[in-house]
Amino acid sequence: MTDQSTSAPQVGASRSGSPKELGTVEQAALIEQLTALADDELLLGHRNAEWTGHAPILEEDIALANLAQDEIGHAIAWYGLRSALDGSDPDRLVYFRDAPQFLNSWLAELPRGDWAFTMRRQCLFATYDAELLSRPALSSYLPLAHAAVKIGREELFHLRHSSMWLERLAHGTAESRRRLALALASAWPLLPQLLAPMPGTLDLHAAGIWPQPDELREAVVARARAALSQVGLGAGPLLPTAGLTSHRGTHPAHLDELLERLQSVARADPEATHW
Repeated sequence: MTDQSTSAPQVGASRSGSPKELGTVEQAALIEQLTALADDELLLGHRNAEWTGHAPILEEDIALANLAQDEIGHAIAWYGLRSALDGSDPDRLVYFRDAPQFLNSWLAELPRGDWAFTMRRQCLFATYDAELLSRPALSSYLPLAHAAVKIGREELFHLRHSSMWLERLAHGTAESRRRLALALASAWPLLPQLLAPMPGTLDLHAAGIWPQPDELREAVVARARAALSQVGLGAGPLLPTAGLTSHRGTHPAHLDELLERLQSVARADPEATHW
């Protein structure tokens, strides 16, 4: 059994059977990647939670609240993996960073919108996670592999739930289909940023830690297009919306507004501690 008490982060066994250390370059890249994953999950969970008490039916009020709780739980897991690498405090990462320090995608921070947009966004994220997490489940960095297996199972449920709603909206009324088409037009052009490789991604792939970005992109887009085809919808070329950048430290104004509410209590007394 690998001794996890050593200070150097451990990855899977090498061909000789001895554990390999996570190199400096790979560790820095993995910290960035984990932060992006966590930030996306945190903000998606926060946006979904805004439906509590406002969903179209009571059953969905409960279901989406559970999904929001799942997403925030996933964020905690990813922040925890980062903490194991650099000793960072997850609470401070959430409550005391300013918007430019967040690495979430634009898709995660957009306002709640209507029900069609919420389900369209949730389905895109769950599609991305389903493809992404089936790959790090085989990662040579064992803490990532273990987390990917657990979180991946929950994201498959999210995908089934949101896909059911896409079918329901597509085949409901003329108004529900119109709203779904508008949601697709808003969300689809933001997918390129979610799929764009971050600095260091290729180093992580070379080390067997992270999937190959082009292969992952093709798999996500193919799966998303197939789901749209099943409900009689299509998406155009994957062209980014105006102003979108692959750099995840830039944000439209929505994140400042979201963080003002999310962080207000913690920042009111930064020295407060819990019992």
